[in-house]
Amino acid sequence: MILVNTDYIPGKELEVLGLVNGSTVQSKNIARDISQGLKTLVGGELKAYTQMMNEARALAIKRMVAEAEALGADAVVNVRYASSAVMQGAAEVMVYGTAVKFK
Repeated sequence: MILVNTDYIPGKELEVLGLVNGSTVQSKNIARDISQGLKTLVGGELKAYTQMMNEARALAIKRMVAEAEALGADAVVNVRYASSAVMQGAAEVMVYGTAVKFK
């Protein structure tokens, strides 16, 4: 599956199949929250949170690709990400784009 953030794929003529998306909501666990809270005192990257968000993006992409494959897509164009706080300590990661088939 080809994923691009442009509205075209060089050398390919595209047939639009429709909007596809994938999302997940991730929450912090108490041990991660405490250790990362202490890290904010000295500064630097919050590696546990970076890892959590990387895993969330990967899962959201996997779900979007599954939706695109169910439509028979060859690629997803105009891929975009969004994230938001859902509640205290939980964040949603969403990825969306346009499923297309090569003509």
